[in-house]
Amino acid sequence: MNKAELQKAFDATCSGDLKAFEEIYNQLKTPMFTIVLRITQDWSLAEDILQDVFVKLYQSPPKSPVKNPRAYLFQMVHNLAIDNVRKQPRYVDLESLEDFPALPADDFSTQLDIKLAMKALPLQECQIVSLHINGELKFREIADMLGTPLGTVLWKYQKAIERLRQLLSGGAA
Repeated sequence: MNKAELQKAFDATCSGDLKAFEEIYNQLKTPMFTIVLRITQDWSLAEDILQDVFVKLYQSPPKSPVKNPRAYLFQMVHNLAIDNVRKQPRYVDLESLEDFPALPADDFSTQLDIKLAMKALPLQECQIVSLHINGELKFREIADMLGTPLGTVLWKYQKAIERLRQLLSGGAA
């Protein structure tokens, strides 16, 4: 779904069109879920947050026009995930990480390597990489979402990619 198609579906959803809502959900559920899961590191919490975002979108659509629906939805899901992480106790449920989605890869061992490498990144770097790759957001949109200067986002992205390359090639980060 390109930007114009998403805009049309988003506007229709805001007018109560269930079919358009389903199109948006089917198009964005996986990248949005991946981002939430990377932030929360909890499968069931990520599912709940994703559901909350889509329920809010359908039941209480924005009153004013939204120029970039993709950025708007990723901002919603990111904020809700961060809010939930702040409320949660500080421990990692290792069982919830078993189904952690990784970047597309051909085999399980590669997916596992990518998953472990992403976990090794600091949270903000992981979010930046995930928002750019999974969310297909531009760096300017990520900077606005995180309230971080564009130069910092670009620097952290490059730093994270380099760290991922080192980890995936067997080097230490």
